[in-house]
Amino acid sequence: MKRSGFQQNPVTNVPLQSMMEAVKNMLIAIGENPEREGLKNTPKRVGEFYLDFFSGLNEDPKLELVTEFDENHYEPVIVTNIEFFSVCEHHLLPFVGYAHLGYIPSGKVVGVSKLVRVLDIFSRRPQIQERLADQVVDTIHNELVSDSTYVFLSAEHMCMTLRGVRKSGSHIVTSAERGDKAGLELIKSGISIDTLKGLE
Repeated sequence: MKRSGFQQNPVTNVPLQSMMEAVKNMLIAIGENPEREGLKNTPKRVGEFYLDFFSGLNEDPKLELVTEFDENHYEPVIVTNIEFFSVCEHHLLPFVGYAHLGYIPSGKVVGVSKLVRVLDIFSRRPQIQERLADQVVDTIHNELVSDSTYVFLSAEHMCMTLRGVRKSGSHIVTSAERGDKAGLELIKSGISIDTLKGLE
């Protein structure tokens, strides 16, 4: 399978031992003893977590959309209330929320789980929410050659909850859209605000 210009990111090739050493040094820097009972295995656990979580850096989301089905379908395909989580690249703190997306096929469709996988792969990278929306909408729109594509994200950012303004419960809302305006309005009309999680 062609990887569409995908380049493997060297960040995720860092050996686990290097990750463990970095976590150990961080614990020492904050005044902790990484050798005490409760922290002995923490560097390994944290290192394994980050290497797994950021695995999206080594995956090409375009490959998820390779298999299409010729269904002669030209009406909106919409998926709402997709739970997602990512990590803010500025503070390496998580943000968690819901995604709602839709596209108007140009005749061919993909399994809806593939749309979710595109979101998941981009989420499992150091991110900002604005770029995440753009990356997801561009990949779906371009790879499926859809007439219209829309992505709506609402998420709570721990960098606002645990530091800075320290305001819990606030959500950042971003969206991205591509294609025909009439088609976009059709997609948006199928996403009812009353049923969307993350906007209660």
